[in-house]
Amino acid sequence: MKKKEDRETRYYIDLDLKTLKILCWDYDQRKKLAGQEMEKSFYHRVFITKGQYNKLRQKYTEVFD
Repeated sequence: MKKKEDRETRYYIDLDLKTLKILCWDYDQRKKLAGQEMEKSFYHRVFITKGQYNKLRQKYTEVFD
């Protein structure tokens, strides 16, 4: 099932600050994200624009497909 994309959609990257690695990248509705808590304090969520998200997805597809 495809996630809903509208004005309330937020795109993000989750980072592990100790290893400087990307844990995941995704998008979801703002209200759902507000209720989520990160597991540990050294994880950090960075919100990005839809254009940045699409560019990241495109680069990932070029490398791994």
